Amino acid sequence: MGSISLEKVVKRFGDHTVIPKLDLHIDDGQFVVFVGPSGCGKSTLLRLIAGLEHTTNGTIRLDGVDVTEAAPSKRQLSMVFQSYALYPHMSVYNNIAYPLKLAKVDRATIDQKVASTARTLNLEDYLDRRPGQLSGGQRQRVAIGRAIVREPEAFLFDEPLSNLDAALRVGMRLEISELHKQLKTTMIYVTHDQVEAMTMAERIVVLNAGRIEQYGSPLELYRDPKNRFVAGFIGSPKMNFVDGDEARKHNADAIGVRPEHLVLSTSDGSWPGTISASEHLGSDTLLHVMTERAGMITARASGEVTLRHGDKVYLTPEQTRICRFDAAGRSLSHGGG
Repeated sequence: MGSISLEKVVKRFGDHTVIPKLDLHIDDGQFVVFVGPSGCGKSTLLRLIAGLEHTTNGTIRLDGVDVTEAAPSKRQLSMVFQSYALYPHMSVYNNIAYPLKLAKVDRATIDQKVASTARTLNLEDYLDRRPGQLSGGQRQRVAIGRAIVREPEAFLFDEPLSNLDAALRVGMRLEISELHKQLKTTMIYVTHDQVEAMTMAERIVVLNAGRIEQYGSPLELYRDPKNRFVAGFIGSPKMNFVDGDEARKHNADAIGVRPEHLVLSTSDGSWPGTISASEHLGSDTLLHVMTERAGMITARASGEVTLRHGDKVYLTPEQTRICRFDAAGRSLSHGGG
């Protein structure tokens, strides 16, 4: 079992409140991602769950048991850090085995658990090597292995892929997702990268200044954002926002349209404009269009499109995909008006 509940949790550093009063429940076995801009409190929240930071107010429960004042070692959680935190003088075997040795587990059991973990993470051929002889992705797998071998109630990942290059990040995202399917253990993953959040999570917590803006599945957040902050943070490229007369046509203070929900034409459409720049990405082309009625708009087009700077085009938003917001940024479909 590995359910995690936060009840009216508050974290202050001196007079500065980092986490205002917050409630959150994570079911056993879920893969939940904390995402938000730098400084939003996501790593602090993870450290509160781990016991690495003291909770100012509120209660943290693991499987219903109050662990608010419990030491990190008593919480049955394993944390994987951005920095790997491996012992450079130890072999891969000894790095993975170290938590078991500290717990005075017998040698036969250690051998069995390290071998099983190495098979899970494809590290069997590297057990005699030291961290300096491994790639960044392999070192991160060793760090994950050291967490797995303890058989924790939940795994906590604090931006574990930030030090890897783009190709390795994609590979490790897939590996961690597959690992979750194998272990069926609760995982909380912190990242500032909303693409990681969308591709890995079963549920996403979007944080802003320590507050939960929305908690839901990736598609819920994409299709039905609760407010303008979530709408602008989830999705890549980010949502276009339009106010003024165009928004008033939809009885809103502002409307939002994703780049992929715009119909492109060279002959007719709602928003005539001129291409300021085009980014050819292979499968897609991103067109940045200065329109007469909606300002600068980003549109996603086919990778085969031949349009370029200075060309005249027309953009038409798909009516059923337009998001409407009130003056406070709340989604009108969420009771904002």
